[in-house]
Amino acid sequence: MDNKFFITLVPGNTFIDKLTGKTKVRIFLLLIIILTATWDIRVILPILLLSIIMLISIKPDVKKNVAIIIFVILMNLFNLFLTWIIKPDYGLEMVGGSTVLFKFTDFYIVTAETMWYFLVRLLKFLASFLVSLTFIQSITPSELAAGLHSIKIPYKICMIVSLAFRYIPDITRDFTNIKISMQTRGLELDSRKSSILTRLKQYVLILIPLIITSFDRVGNIANAMDLRGFGKNKDKTYYCEHEDTKGDKMLVPFIIFLILLYIALVVYKAVYKAPFEVWAPWIQ
Repeated sequence: MDNKFFITLVPGNTFIDKLTGKTKVRIFLLLIIILTATWDIRVILPILLLSIIMLISIKPDVKKNVAIIIFVILMNLFNLFLTWIIKPDYGLEMVGGSTVLFKFTDFYIVTAETMWYFLVRLLKFLASFLVSLTFIQSITPSELAAGLHSIKIPYKICMIVSLAFRYIPDITRDFTNIKISMQTRGLELDSRKSSILTRLKQYVLILIPLIITSFDRVGNIANAMDLRGFGKNKDKTYYCEHEDTKGDKMLVPFIIFLILLYIALVVYKAVYKAPFEVWAPWIQ
């Protein structure tokens, strides 16, 4: 199976892989919610370090992961550069100060607060991305469905999510097979010998029939599930969801800590009416 899209169909043997889908989903959601709720680097940096440790621990494909991480970082740096072009003193609004470091013109200036905000924003996005990347590569579609169902999401929706993730590798494989077949018949799709427009046109011609035939498969799956009585009961179990392991039990205090941390962030903002700004240690 080509794992180009990081879809894991068979659980691995690492500590994180052996956790139940319930534990994986809850930790992932809590980390993402906390990252969304704060701009404090004192919270973001530990989560970033934790996400790096988790990603390394599942022993991923180094080439694919490094390539996509570098691409994401470059795109975010480009986005930050465009933000600076439009509003060079962006840190005044977000951090609450304007300490000029460099001055190109009266408009284009570089301030410590703007650079600090850009750093925090980059680390925040990178932490969210690494947490998501680890989650995707350590959970199977069935574990994902079971984990979502454990937080009271209707199992019909969970099954839709599971089938969607399982179907991505099939579509990728069919697309690759069709492309190779067309190339053997003389169609040039090499990036060095054909233009982008030519390749896009041919890819569209491949995807349209593939999408149409996909609807037939969806209909067949729906009929098969209907014949097996799917949706008749109010609840269902998952064959992939096993009893809590020692790792799951060890992580219960960590999950409780994340919940308390999120509550503390919400209460702090509500009580002190904290503005939407980035914490800077040199500004009191």
